[in-house]
Amino acid sequence: QVQLRESGGGLVQAGGSLRLSCAASGRTFSNSAMGWFRQAPGKERDFVAAISGSGGSTKYADSVKGRFTISRDNAKTTVSLQMNSLKAEDTAVYFCANAPAWASVVDRSIAYDYWGQGTQVTVSS
Repeated sequence: QVQLRESGGGLVQAGGSLRLSCAASGRTFSNSAMGWFRQAPGKERDFVAAISGSGGSTKYADSVKGRFTISRDNAKTTVSLQMNSLKAEDTAVYFCANAPAWASVVDRSIAYDYWGQGTQVTVSS
């Protein structure tokens, strides 16, 4: 069993920044790929970013490339998402997720077997 707890969401003006964090426990963290997804009201859950166990591989949705950065600290078993130049369309509930390994489908929900409860990010225009 893996427990994931997100933090760092909130309200920010367009153009601002937020940093989300996800604390993980219950599985050898350095072996796990981690991902961030988001879900806006009335929409499907979308991929945002993913990082491999070593941190050597990352993947981003086109909509956040150049603005968001995913990172991890295996000693602290945390993964972070630095979000800069936020836009109103970034408003959503953000979820972190844990996958047993890095795979070609890390941009799809099917790759992940554990999910956090989510944290709300609201960007005002």
